[in-house]
Amino acid sequence: MTEELDAIIIGTGQAGKPLAGALAEADHRTAIIERDRVGGTCVVRGCTPTKTMVASARVAHLARRAGDYGVETGSVEVNMEAVRRRKRQIVDEWSAGSEKGMRRHETLELIMGEARFTGAHEVTVRRADGGERRLRADRIFVNTGARPHVPPVPGLEEVPYLNSTSIMELDVVPEHLLVLGGGFIGLEFAQMFRRFGARVTVIDRGPRIAGREDEDISEALHEILTDDGIGVLTGAEAESVEVAGEDGSKVVLHLNQGGNRETLSGSHLLVAAGRVPNTDALAPEAAGIELDEAGNIQVDERLESSVPGVYALGDVAGSPPFTHMAYDDFRIVKANLLDSGDRTTRNRLLTYTVFTDPQLGRVGLTEGQAREKGFDVAVAKLPMARVARAMEMDETRGLMKAVVDRSTDEILGVAILGVEGGEVAAVLQVAMIGGLPYTALRDGVIAHPTLAESLNNLFQTMDS
Repeated sequence: MTEELDAIIIGTGQAGKPLAGALAEADHRTAIIERDRVGGTCVVRGCTPTKTMVASARVAHLARRAGDYGVETGSVEVNMEAVRRRKRQIVDEWSAGSEKGMRRHETLELIMGEARFTGAHEVTVRRADGGERRLRADRIFVNTGARPHVPPVPGLEEVPYLNSTSIMELDVVPEHLLVLGGGFIGLEFAQMFRRFGARVTVIDRGPRIAGREDEDISEALHEILTDDGIGVLTGAEAESVEVAGEDGSKVVLHLNQGGNRETLSGSHLLVAAGRVPNTDALAPEAAGIELDEAGNIQVDERLESSVPGVYALGDVAGSPPFTHMAYDDFRIVKANLLDSGDRTTRNRLLTYTVFTDPQLGRVGLTEGQAREKGFDVAVAKLPMARVARAMEMDETRGLMKAVVDRSTDEILGVAILGVEGGEVAAVLQVAMIGGLPYTALRDGVIAHPTLAESLNNLFQTMDS
């Protein structure tokens, strides 16, 4: 028997969960389906656990630097079992809280199982207890997220490699961690485990790490990581990987770096080579849902797929891969379907923070993107070594950068690579949302001594 509902949501991520609550509060008979744990990537495998561990790593780092501040400490040791226990506890609490919040709605049912399309508006759920249910609704919302990409490196399937989920379950500090991939995820874990005490080497096939950023930002981040004792190899293609050692405890990576063959040996290998959307198990072809070349569900600016009434939100829709962007997808859908609104994804202001230390806070366009779009670009830059608050904190690594439209004084984008970079970038984001010219921040009175006060000085460096 097929059960008739008003709405079906597949996935309990940062778009699916609040959408389920909103539909239920509007008296829509709704089912939300989850095959793993409630909370999605952010709560279970992404933001929450990683930033919990980043915090532990920073404490270890500061403890080792205590002498720089005139504070005497003993030797610093990291108990990975305790780090893992703290991470698990926070994830468990957040996931349980999310599940409890959904179960309080009378018109919302949480179904634990795996869903697949069996028609344009029909899904079959293979329940966790082994049974099946067939559901139908005029409106279906897909929020299944993404998972780590496994690159086609010969030998990789025979090697016990780690990904961004499994590495957080280690109960020991690796002797030598090889990180395949110099993107944001790889860099966060590289610095984290270096601070836990591991020797770390990052390998990236591109000409530089953090390749989506401007070259000056990428180079500054490279300098910070090498200053922390992390080895960084760029332009290095992984040709093959194998297990070595009498007890199979070594991982050997064979590289081609500009025509030169090199071999790296480590105790652990983290593969951080991007992510792929979770669409394969959905059988989207059964519903006539069109995918793009990367496997994302193709959607319009209102997040509706090629099948009317079927929507995709978050990573699986190809939205920028950040929790806050997925949540904004929810707000767009809610506004249009429940609040008689007219919201789209068009011209959204992109923002994100990379939780290296110091953080990289980013809003809007890079300098390169702004020039490609034809803007008459002016650039302001300020080294963190010239920021009074950063000097007082002895946190002077990195720089601030702002990109401005010379003809209008509009702030087009910012990159804050510095202590609390994400928080400082948020100040600039508010100014951009409000349409303030850069001169308002250059001339505004901001409390001293704060990190935000440095925006006065940043915009005084604007090139002519």
